[in-house]
Amino acid sequence: MTERTMPSPLLPDGITLPRSRSEHPSIRLRRLLKEKPYVFAPGVYDPHGAQIAMYHGVDAIYFSGYSFAMGHLGATDMDLYSSVEIADGARRTVSALRKLQLTAAVGDLEHGVPGKTLEIPPVLVDMDTGYGNVFNVQRTTELYVNAGVAAAHIEDQVAPKRCGHIAGKALIPAGEMVGKLRMMRAVADDLGNKDFVIVARTDGVSAVDALEDERGLDLALERAYRYLDSGIPDLVWCEFPTAERGPVEKFADEVLKRYPDAQLAFNFSSSFKWFNESNPLTFAELGQLGHKFIFITLAAQHSMAYGFSRLLRSMAARNERPYIEMQHAEWADDDLPTKSHHVFSGVPYHQLLGELYGSARLGREVTEGLAATSVV
Repeated sequence: MTERTMPSPLLPDGITLPRSRSEHPSIRLRRLLKEKPYVFAPGVYDPHGAQIAMYHGVDAIYFSGYSFAMGHLGATDMDLYSSVEIADGARRTVSALRKLQLTAAVGDLEHGVPGKTLEIPPVLVDMDTGYGNVFNVQRTTELYVNAGVAAAHIEDQVAPKRCGHIAGKALIPAGEMVGKLRMMRAVADDLGNKDFVIVARTDGVSAVDALEDERGLDLALERAYRYLDSGIPDLVWCEFPTAERGPVEKFADEVLKRYPDAQLAFNFSSSFKWFNESNPLTFAELGQLGHKFIFITLAAQHSMAYGFSRLLRSMAARNERPYIEMQHAEWADDDLPTKSHHVFSGVPYHQLLGELYGSARLGREVTEGLAATSVV
């Protein structure tokens, strides 16, 4: 029987990691897509948000372009960042997830925090339009594959693109989009990752400019057929303008009639007022419709902005008290990883490894002896 855990030279003796650490993220994502009714991925924009999602056991991570534009530039989703910038953000996120697996395994036994076994969720990254022509796609795909991400999606808008929920979208010719998909596949294969997962997105439903005569859902279906005909995409994503059930169900039904083995992706979009829907689509229903990858684009951005805004609004009225109350609530919840930023960022791990590798002033012998009731 194969051992389910493995040692690591980056850990002290006796502490092990899941054997899946050595599994390529693309292979892991394909396995999850095959085994689960659907794979859920919250949208994040930075390594820390991805680590929090990983701590809570999500299937996968969606590295959102819109979230990255807001988190990295304080701007909107209109190709205002470059391929190099978002690829580096994705690379740092993958690295942070691998690091968290190490630090979580160590925990902080001296302060009663046991080690925790975490799986590394595969990361799917927004590639927008590929940031230019087919050769820009070539460079971007190389950056993404070498960053260690599991997958990427590319859309059929003209560059510079617009967010899928901003008016005025125009589409490139379907043949040009197929060329970009072919380039993604060729680059990943050339780099040795034949399992790299490729998602083809169409903005046909709400595009105002395209070569075809069709518009609306008919255009989106025609585009999906063209992309699936190429045999390249592992998933197809249709961007819908609202949370209305009908178009989502019809798109899935029509695609699967023609391509029974097709897998779909669905953006449970932060642009939709789901709370106003009388009968909102559920993840389970979407999975039954063939949507194997479900993600909330701005999940981390909205939750961070909401929580931080509420804190600052309260502090404007009550000064330090809301922050102290927040700390009290945070420390009262045993399963929140954030209460000790030192433990979450891996100070105990670094101290153990500092001893192991003989680094001065990095071992556990360096302590200020402060009471645990006073500091984290």
